[in-house]
Amino acid sequence: MNKRLVQIVIALTLVTAIAIAIYYRDDFSVDLIEQWINQMGWWAPIIFILIYIVATVLFLPGAIFTLAGGIIFGPVLGVLYNLAGATIGATLSFLIARYLASDYVSERSGGKLKQLISGVETEGWRFVAFVRLVPLFPFNLLNYALGLTRIRFIEYVFATFVFIIPGCIAYTYIGYAGREAISGAEGLIKTILIAIALLAIVMFLPRFIATIKRGPGIDIAELKRRVTQQQTLVLDVRTESDFQSKGHIDKAINIPVEQLEQQLSKLDDYVTRSISIICTTDKRSKKAANILLKHGFQDVSVVRGGMTHWFS
Repeated sequence: MNKRLVQIVIALTLVTAIAIAIYYRDDFSVDLIEQWINQMGWWAPIIFILIYIVATVLFLPGAIFTLAGGIIFGPVLGVLYNLAGATIGATLSFLIARYLASDYVSERSGGKLKQLISGVETEGWRFVAFVRLVPLFPFNLLNYALGLTRIRFIEYVFATFVFIIPGCIAYTYIGYAGREAISGAEGLIKTILIAIALLAIVMFLPRFIATIKRGPGIDIAELKRRVTQQQTLVLDVRTESDFQSKGHIDKAINIPVEQLEQQLSKLDDYVTRSISIICTTDKRSKKAANILLKHGFQDVSVVRGGMTHWFS
């Protein structure tokens, strides 16, 4: 049996299993998982991890299993078992995608897809860290999507394990706190407050990480130096009317921030080169910087003060 035929068989089997799992996903609940695991005795941790792995591969909602881990095993062992299940499941999904389709995608990708893949591969583990810390990105889908890139396997596994820890701790503890609330255990208020604090930290992470990636920005003096030495592309994200009527920097490219994602192809040559983003002040620039970073651009700076300071 040749490799191509094996890939087709595995792909069809996987798609069928995912379809069945998605069809029955509403039947899965924390209570059901708890009932299953509580019947397993000493095998409970191993069975739980195996179920978590399968659930991750088949696109079942990981939050349910993470909450169940906290309820069944508590805040310490629950985190360990949840981390093991999520990391192994994510690794298996990554390997499946890499074996089945990475060569095909690499050969046929072009345009925006090629640009995005190139940006992701250049970032390597840093990109994986970012998307793992930001819960807005769907975990199960990312596992397969990242397998289609050339990110190094060891970097993927390491970054996945390390950077899902904050979310894993938060949701495991929330599950544990829910169990404590139902049982009426002592120290309930403290337990709930810790759970709320952990959840708040996880919800704040996207803004924090975006700020870190965006960097401290540059001032007008630094921008003028870069422009003089032709070391950067100036991206003006004001509206077209503001760009034309209120003055602009020579050779700047004008793409309004509202149209940026639709016009990224204009910046294909600058995925790994310096881009300095400017607007009237710097609010729109920050939004534009986040868009570029999300699409794999490597060297993005926000000009503090914007055109207001340029003309002052």
